Order: sequence, then C-alpha cells, then structure tokens
Amino acid sequence: MSDVNLQEKDQPRRGRFFILLFVAGALVALDQWTKWLVRRNIPLNTDWLPEALEWLAPYARLRHIQNSGVSFGMFQDGNTILTVLVLLVVAGILYYISRMESENIWMWTAAGLYLGGAVGNLIDRLTLGGVTDFVSVGNFYIFNLADASINISVAMLLVLFWLAERKPSEHSESKNPEGNP
Repeated sequence: MSDVNLQEKDQPRRGRFFILLFVAGALVALDQWTKWLVRRNIPLNTDWLPEALEWLAPYARLRHIQNSGVSFGMFQDGNTILTVLVLLVVAGILYYISRMESENIWMWTAAGLYLGGAVGNLIDRLTLGGVTDFVSVGNFYIFNLADASINISVAMLLVLFWLAERKPSEHSESKNPEGNP
C-alpha cells in the first residue's frame, strides 16, 4: 500500500481524534472555569441562588462543597486512592480509544465526554485534594459539570452499544434466507 493510501485511510481517524480531543478539552476548560467561579464567589458549604429565584431553593441551588470521595458522597477521605484509580481510568480510556475503530462520531463524542470529565475531576484532586461540587438538585447528591458529563457519556455509550446490538450484522445479512450457501 502506498504512503498516499495510508494517509487517506488515516485522515478520518485523525478527524475522530480531533473530535475526541476537542470535546474533552472544551469540557475540561468549562468544568475548571465553573469550579473556579464557584470557589471565588460562593463560600464553602453555603448555598447561593439569585433573589428572584428563591422559590426554586427546595428544588435546585448552587451549594459549594469540597468532595474528597466519589459520586453520591461515597468513599469520603479516600482522595489518594481515588486519584490513583482515576489515573488508571484515564490511562485505560486513552488505551481503549487508541485502539477504537468505530466510525460512529457519537462514540467518539461519548469517549471525549468521559475523558474530559475524568480529567476535570482529576485536576481538582491533584491541586485541591478534593473535587469542587456545586450543583444541588432536590435531595440528590451535589455534583459538577465533569460528573454530569461522565454520566451523560455512560448513558450515550449504553444507548450506542444497545443500538449496535440491534443492528443486523453483515454476516447474518449475507446468509441466504433458505440457508443455502
């Protein structure tokens, strides 16, 4: 195969990597910016909501907390172990996507959302010793943009895998209905 053919074959893959890195990078930037705004403007362990929206307080508000655990407040004070685990997850994601052959743009977008979320929270763990969380909805756990993107990416991946399973395979389509070769 000539170098030109290899370059042509590699171009769509580079485009998919660009999408992955763009989504992950944009998410990390937005996540870190929103956390910075919260740390700068809302004292730790307090709520904030504009006066005009006070009626919304029982349902949604911004509440600045520092989470040394994981989602739903589990494994508090396990920051060191969690940092190592997140580093391993990020390495696993990078390994998996380096081998991913899917041309489905949504698969690459979901991978970018997951990677960006993991890196966004990892930055907090390494620099602050815990993750800045601030979105509080009802009595649900308090989360941030990185957490939301991880959950959205998992939901996307589940749907994408489910759709792929439902799609008839090329092998079954090539079979003759009568079973003749």
